[in-house]
Amino acid sequence: MIYKSETELLNNDAIEEKNGEIIIKDEKIFREKTINNLVDTIILSEDAHLRRLCFWVSHACAKKLGTVLSSIQGLYEAMGRKEVTGFTVPAMNIRTLTFNLVRAVYQAANKINAGAFIFEIAKSEIGYTDQRPLEYSSIILLAAMKEGYTGPVFIQGDHFQVKATNYIKDSEAEVNPLKELIAEAIDSGFYNIDIDSSTLVDLDKTTLDEQQQLNYKVCSLFTKHIRELQPQGIEVSVGGEIGEVGGKNSNPEELKAFMDGYKKEIGSLKGISKISIQTGTSHGGVVLPDGTIAKVSIDFETLTNLSDIARVEHNMAGAVQHGASTLPSEAFHRFSEVGCAEIHLATQFQNMAYDYLPLPLKEKIYAWLHKECAGEKKPDWTDDQFIYKTRKKALGPFKKEIHSLSHDVKEKIASALEEEFSFLFDKLNIKNTKEAVDKYVKIVKVDKLKEDFLKEEKDLGVLEGAD
Repeated sequence: MIYKSETELLNNDAIEEKNGEIIIKDEKIFREKTINNLVDTIILSEDAHLRRLCFWVSHACAKKLGTVLSSIQGLYEAMGRKEVTGFTVPAMNIRTLTFNLVRAVYQAANKINAGAFIFEIAKSEIGYTDQRPLEYSSIILLAAMKEGYTGPVFIQGDHFQVKATNYIKDSEAEVNPLKELIAEAIDSGFYNIDIDSSTLVDLDKTTLDEQQQLNYKVCSLFTKHIRELQPQGIEVSVGGEIGEVGGKNSNPEELKAFMDGYKKEIGSLKGISKISIQTGTSHGGVVLPDGTIAKVSIDFETLTNLSDIARVEHNMAGAVQHGASTLPSEAFHRFSEVGCAEIHLATQFQNMAYDYLPLPLKEKIYAWLHKECAGEKKPDWTDDQFIYKTRKKALGPFKKEIHSLSHDVKEKIASALEEEFSFLFDKLNIKNTKEAVDKYVKIVKVDKLKEDFLKEEKDLGVLEGAD
């Protein structure tokens, strides 16, 4: 059900507004009915004011029920000290049916007492999935409350990326919109931000310092910006990157050059908690002419060595693996064994959701892609390759139609994804990590007023970057 008025939204059987505060009158009705209505209104309503009120209600109720947006910094510092080991934190990009799939994540996590997992969305995904940060965090909180999850909830800005060609042309014009996006994300409860300035690495330069110089300078610039914006009591977990995903594999010398320069730039400020490296993967996998994905060989030796160096020499949690969701199933148990701190997973979840979409809707989406994205098709691509590469672009334009699918269809998709999440959580060994999260992660409830949620979002234009 979509709320039609402010009165209907703020004064009903489950909640009411009193003196600018949301009171939960009946928690059972709130979980069973109101949460679903809030989600429907956020996704389907054309009333921007009502949608923003839903954001406020979602965040206010989450704080009251103990579901708190948090930074994973404390846990990552403990991993850097080797006080907790043996698992790899999955960072999951949820591009479609966010409420249903996040519920599936919590269902899988609750079964094994898992707490060390992150929801994330890349800069480009925010654009093509039509999920601004405040909507994304609100839906995630609603899903967590629906499943009775309490404690820290980690949301991450993934690949907040500088595009090299734009930066070289006009650095301020490239940096300033990303600063605004970071501010919007932190204000929305993204207390984990991955800065990707690895696009600025220039391997044609003579020395390693020269190759990494723009990378570490820009990463430090954004680190300083984040530290200025982070709420009192919260140390945002910041990630850096030394090797662009899909490019040359990283090595210890590059890590040293980056960290030496980065530490000089940030001075006494808290630095990055992890480092993303390249080990042989690419975003979305390499799609073959028949639409299947080519097998990829991960350089686990590089992942092991750089994770060790990150912990021992720089007190970080370890190295981060990107572009991993389309890897073969038998590869996933290796990540926790080699000390990989975090692994980013996205495309396979989208692929599985598409597998279960009704054929008429898929045909409609694919026809739209052939019309709207025709210019993206490379001469040597087959139709299967084109569809695979571009279908993520339809998730925003078709968001309402996908959300409006029948309950049975959405349940089938969520059930399949819950099995996938359970498999990944088992292989990444995050069982019982809720205890470590509760021990090391500081809970800080950031005070925000109703008025804070009613501000209109800035139009940041087209968001580009890796995903």
